[in-house]
Amino acid sequence: MRHGKKINHLGRTAAHRKAMLANMASSLIEHKRINTTVAKAKALKKYVEPLITKSKDDSTHSRRTVFSYLKNKHAVTELFREVAAKVGDRPGGYTRIIKTGNRLGDNAEMCMIELVDFNDIYTNGKEASKAKGRSRRGGKKKTEAAATEAKAVEATKEAPAEKEAKTEDTSSEDKKD
Repeated sequence: MRHGKKINHLGRTAAHRKAMLANMASSLIEHKRINTTVAKAKALKKYVEPLITKSKDDSTHSRRTVFSYLKNKHAVTELFREVAAKVGDRPGGYTRIIKTGNRLGDNAEMCMIELVDFNDIYTNGKEASKAKGRSRRGGKKKTEAAATEAKAVEATKEAPAEKEAKTEDTSSEDKKD
């Protein structure tokens, strides 16, 4: 029975587990998305989300606390500059686990863990759908834009034709002399 056992030891010693989670958290912060097993991703989620919450308060004390967990100054800098700026208004749930199937060698459940606000597919899709909202007036704008584009294309086509005509005239004059 597993009464009161909240930590998944992942079959590792405490020192190995701590180093592994620190390295995975650094990779997640730097690359915004990593592939791993589901068990490691769940353990990483519990490890990294409090660090992201701590990064919202940019003070020396919080930087030192986060550095004691991550052991990587580049990851700490990235966390406090880019990640904290994007997740500043989010109350929690900074990571997402997406299952990707089983690994070929040992059939382990694999997944992708990513930072939620850095997924371009989801964030751009929502903004585009909101921006497309229907309006009753808009037919003239489209036709005017199409007309100006057509004029611009015709002007670019005529310009090279005029240059060719001028070069032909000069070449015919050279032949006469």
